[in-house]
Amino acid sequence: MINESKLENFVNKVVGDVGATGTAALTVIGDRLGLYKAMAGAGPISSQELADKTNTNERNVREWLSAQAAAEYIEYDSEDGTFSLPDEHAAVLADDTSPASMMGGFLSFTAMIKVQEKLISAFRKGEGLGWHEHHTDLFEGTRRLFHPGYNANLVTDWIPSLEGVVEKLERGAKVADVGCGHGASTIIMARAYPNSTFIGYDAHPASVEKARELAAEEGLSGRVTFEVATAKNFPGSAYDLVAFFDCLHDMGDPVGAAAHVRQALAPDGTFFMVEPFAGERLEDNINPVGRIYYSASTMVCTPCSQSQEVGLGLGAQAGENRLREVVSQGGFSRFRRATETPLNLVLEARP
Repeated sequence: MINESKLENFVNKVVGDVGATGTAALTVIGDRLGLYKAMAGAGPISSQELADKTNTNERNVREWLSAQAAAEYIEYDSEDGTFSLPDEHAAVLADDTSPASMMGGFLSFTAMIKVQEKLISAFRKGEGLGWHEHHTDLFEGTRRLFHPGYNANLVTDWIPSLEGVVEKLERGAKVADVGCGHGASTIIMARAYPNSTFIGYDAHPASVEKARELAAEEGLSGRVTFEVATAKNFPGSAYDLVAFFDCLHDMGDPVGAAAHVRQALAPDGTFFMVEPFAGERLEDNINPVGRIYYSASTMVCTPCSQSQEVGLGLGAQAGENRLREVVSQGGFSRFRRATETPLNLVLEARP
């Protein structure tokens, strides 16, 4: 027997989610065309004025503005027919340097939709989908999504929470940033600790090239380098710090990766991991953050692991205890949660 009230409530929820899907696509369009940036700090603006500022078609811009107003992303003044982007919303949509920036999330999730046929095949065959097989927007979106959090927390909170690491970095340490992607974390650390040497490793050649470009733009090419390598074969030894930012759970053989880190560390070195925040049980993660992470894990993280050797498939919501098991099996005797944010677990392992 159908409960009509429950049905109505669920339909209303789904209507909201369908609308949110449309808003996600329109938000990426607004970012690509510079519409948000043009509205930021501009006050009330007409569709024609915005079109003129961004060299776009007024009719299309007017419809975009209307959709954004309906989504409550921008505000509409019915008296004079103008639109405005509140400063608080601009911090989320128009400023990649803001700790509240979320544009990378929109870019990442719309990129996942673009490979849905590949994902359907991965579900059927169980062979996974490699990181390199995704749409290129995912690589940019990931950098833009994670960079604000890294920029706000990495030097001020996360590294200081590690035992003795700040002092080493200030004196001059040897650091490997494994799975570095476009190098956001590597560059932030290199900028903060000029006496140390940083090497970023990633298995995706195009990301390594982009990381090199960004480091050159920062004037850090002489002190930070980027190379193509996997977590199980990156070269070098006697590293004072090996960092894995939001990537251990993506690896096919995270135990093997941890074992390689153990061999590559100096005797008193530190294995530093940042992972998505998660509780130990599914019911602990049924919340808005868990919704995001499980969705990303279904489309990116788990298939990525399955595409590699072993294919353990930890997933983005593995939780601290499961990660402890993996790292311990890799040869580490000490493991602790150094700190956390609502979105991150910051973990430290020592030999």
